[in-house]
Amino acid sequence: MANNKSAKKRILQTAVRTERNRYYRTRIKNIVKAVHTAVEAADKPAALAAFAVANKSIHSLVSKGFIKKATAARKVSRLHKMVNNIEAA
Repeated sequence: MANNKSAKKRILQTAVRTERNRYYRTRIKNIVKAVHTAVEAADKPAALAAFAVANKSIHSLVSKGFIKKATAARKVSRLHKMVNNIEAA
């Protein structure tokens, strides 16, 4: 257990960061899942709407420094590819 003031502060900061990171990770998963669900249902308008939300949200997390730019680009690219393949299928 922490015995000095700075160690106690670090424990509190870690708890806050952990909670924030869990929130963002869950948010990304849910947003991506919404796009997947719309694509599986072959609902192009819903998929496009979900993709627009996902694109904006994922790139906003890049600006916050939560995920790297390349990771966001990869995720968005894969989602976009899925949405575009709805008509082809």
